[in-house]
Amino acid sequence: MDMARRKILAALGATAALSVVGGCATRASSGRGTAQLAVAKDAAHLALGRLLPRHQDQVAFRVLPAKDGADVFRVSGERGRILVEGSTPAVQLTGFHQYLRSHAHAHFSWNGERTDLPPRLPGLRRPLKRTANVAHRFALNDTSDGYTGPYHGWDYWEHELDVLALHGFNEVLVYIGAESVYHRLFQRHGYTDTEMRSWIAGPAHQPWWLLQNMSAFGGPVSRQLLDHRLELGRKIAARLRELGMTPVLPGYFGTVPPGFTDRNPGADVVPQGEWAGFVRPDWLDPRTDHFARVAADFYRIQAGLFGDSSMYKMDLLHEGGKPGDVPVGDAAKAVEKALRVAHPGAVWNILGWQTNPRREIVDAVDKSKMLIVDGLSDRFPEVVDRETDWDSTPYAFGSIWNFGGHTTMGANTADWPDLYDKWLTKDGSALHGIALMPEAADNNPAAFALFSDLAWTESPLSLNTWFEEWSIQRYGASDQHAAAAWDILRRTAYGTTRKDSWSEAHDGLFAARPSLKATKAASWSPKALRYDPIEFAKALPELLAVSGNLRRSSAYRYDLLDVTRQVISHRSRILLPQIRAAYEEGDRTAFGRLTAEWFRWMQLLEETVATDARHLLGRWIADARNWGADPREQEQLAHDAVSVLTVWGDRPAADKGKLHDYANREWAGLIGGLYTLRWKTYFDDLDAALAEGRAPRRFDWFAIEDEWVRTHPPSATKPTGDIYLIAHKVLKASRH
Repeated sequence: MDMARRKILAALGATAALSVVGGCATRASSGRGTAQLAVAKDAAHLALGRLLPRHQDQVAFRVLPAKDGADVFRVSGERGRILVEGSTPAVQLTGFHQYLRSHAHAHFSWNGERTDLPPRLPGLRRPLKRTANVAHRFALNDTSDGYTGPYHGWDYWEHELDVLALHGFNEVLVYIGAESVYHRLFQRHGYTDTEMRSWIAGPAHQPWWLLQNMSAFGGPVSRQLLDHRLELGRKIAARLRELGMTPVLPGYFGTVPPGFTDRNPGADVVPQGEWAGFVRPDWLDPRTDHFARVAADFYRIQAGLFGDSSMYKMDLLHEGGKPGDVPVGDAAKAVEKALRVAHPGAVWNILGWQTNPRREIVDAVDKSKMLIVDGLSDRFPEVVDRETDWDSTPYAFGSIWNFGGHTTMGANTADWPDLYDKWLTKDGSALHGIALMPEAADNNPAAFALFSDLAWTESPLSLNTWFEEWSIQRYGASDQHAAAAWDILRRTAYGTTRKDSWSEAHDGLFAARPSLKATKAASWSPKALRYDPIEFAKALPELLAVSGNLRRSSAYRYDLLDVTRQVISHRSRILLPQIRAAYEEGDRTAFGRLTAEWFRWMQLLEETVATDARHLLGRWIADARNWGADPREQEQLAHDAVSVLTVWGDRPAADKGKLHDYANREWAGLIGGLYTLRWKTYFDDLDAALAEGRAPRRFDWFAIEDEWVRTHPPSATKPTGDIYLIAHKVLKASRH
């Protein structure tokens, strides 16, 4: 370990007081030592029973005290008798997972896993030891619930929390159930039950309601939906505490329903205008007594429902929020004071995004109790000195490699090791954490694993070595074709950098609103290809050539699907300029041939993604319907779920706000449904225009989309087809 990193670890003792993560906060509490040891032993052991029940009894877990305030793990033992020691149950699981990857060539992930283990776990010649180089390992974006699965149940979340623990995270954002806090809160301040349930957005849109961007869309929510989501949120928070992790809960920064001043005379609110076509909720002036009373009630109700936490997420004036005549610094002080009164010592977690947090905020608050989770670390090349930007406020190195849940492959992993090490070891560094913040989880499993590893390395990662080892961990053994495939992916999808001011890969044009000039599907996605699609396509034959005994895992099947899907997706960017040229030249024969090819590729894409349950629109809709108490509510929740993927909101949001297709994704049911409908409508008219010598029609795309959202036919809820056979078909088609 180099000297700079030794200094970092030495400083973690002081940082631990700031971090008050689940494990650290628990250890600091008095009178709980014996109970904590029992919980630590049971929590990791029970998690292993969920993950690897046949091997559960071969592993013993033991508490290992933190080293100078830093989380540590140590794994040792002989074949069939493994001892895992760690500072919290979650850290013990992190250690076990590192052992699985390095010694058993197995792993768990967001997408696919490889768990075909021998009857007896392999032993270690020497102990495997790691120390976390940062105190904060934060996970999940504010938008994650909306874009990943607003209608997931406990089965999903139980596994998700286990996987996050396995990857070393110790702070997890928990938004589910927060609506019950607001529902109860404002009934104490003049509102009725009905008014509150009408103001709260549907589950797919609730993240943006909590961010003070919009309200009501997807509602009204029913009492039973409130109760069920509250129950789920409480289970998530409780499980995080059992694992020694911190549930990061939303704090109160001033959002109020409409008409607050009418019901609370003397209150002072600041209208917030619009966000992407939605009317934003008003902001209650934090300097006032009314704010203090509402905030006190908020934290009291929240603590009664969820218990206390040591970290609260608040994004003051997010994405264009308007302070009006309220001094931002004074507002920040008042928001902080309300948090301190309710939870002395708690950390204010705030997103680094666009111009937030404003300098007035960080200058006004106690910086030692703020953590900025930076969403732009790997986005803009001009981001070079966060200590100056935020006056040495502690921050976490973050990445948002996915927007809206796009299915595209890619992340700026080429930037991560050097940037992270440079910023972590610089003199006066304020880098105290990592922040895993793709807008949707459950994608790009290599990026997930690599980013997670940053916090547990003693020296900068070698990307060549990391990806070579990943191909072994991912499929179970060394294979020249697997290594070659992942080397290609390292240089293409995972070889991009922030030089072009993007952190996400390009999306596909099959999902775009039809136009011969389309260069992206989502309004805020890259226009140009960020890596070479021809070079990328070379990974497909390599994956298909992987040894048969390594092709049985869900990890292999997912990767083969993802690469196959991406190869097809790239066809849209190759074909559309050719179709445009044929149309502009008036060559109807070429136009017909090329558009027929376009639809053949769309059909192949539909077949490809139909092989995986998580790529099915029908599954997404079925999950939503399962939360409804009656047919009316089932239809309402299904609309909430489908709209966020397509039109996003009403006409002003979709068109004026440019949110249509923001959450586009290459899923079965969307590709063969809405996306095919739009392009067929468009191309048929262009063909008729060529035949009749007329100008093409102008389409009201929102009307077409909204009609489809409300009346679309049922979609499959179970996967069909063999991805290996389909991938071979795609490879053959791509060579013609």
